[in-house]
Amino acid sequence: MEEIIHIKVNNVTLDGKLGIPENAQGIVIFSHGSGSSKLSPRNNYVAEKLRENGFATLLFDLLTREEDLDYMNRFNTDLLAKRLEAVTRWVHNNESTKNLPVAYFGASTGAASALYAVSEMNDGIKTIVSRGGRPDLAEEVLDNVKIPVLFIVGGNDHIVINLNKKAMEKMSYRKELKIVPGASHLFEEPGTLDEVANICIDWLKAELKD
Repeated sequence: MEEIIHIKVNNVTLDGKLGIPENAQGIVIFSHGSGSSKLSPRNNYVAEKLRENGFATLLFDLLTREEDLDYMNRFNTDLLAKRLEAVTRWVHNNESTKNLPVAYFGASTGAASALYAVSEMNDGIKTIVSRGGRPDLAEEVLDNVKIPVLFIVGGNDHIVINLNKKAMEKMSYRKELKIVPGASHLFEEPGTLDEVANICIDWLKAELKD
């Protein structure tokens, strides 16, 4: 079961959906790609699978409706990363989530925001999972990321595979690339999003354990 929450960040309020299963072993904060939101069908599908496997999830809007009308805000990585950091602080202070280890799940350009945020607050996050991510948009901070990062890319998404491989070369900490055969950038092919969820769950079970 999920509840709608409202998180105050400076002069704006961000809306989100928080789901906490019984005996949660960690919480995954989603950082959506450009033009997406807490209603993203793909991220919600993965979030549901995570909750079924004992992970709390938080999906929220990085931008308000008014801010999202300005197309350039969707690529303002610095702004989005600061929003993500603020929401993470909320998670660390919220009574029902403060004792849970935290991971980020970044999709598309949202992966860049997650990498930027982690480069500023390494001690508050255990790991990042990137789905079809654009780590190249966070190129200048990649070597400052000091937590494990899992990159999941569709096998048919050749451009993003190359971008991920080049980004990984710039990272000095532990990282791993998983390629889902037959999947395009949005993982719309039958079974491919399930594969993403399964890979993510296995990774989080290992990285978020005490």
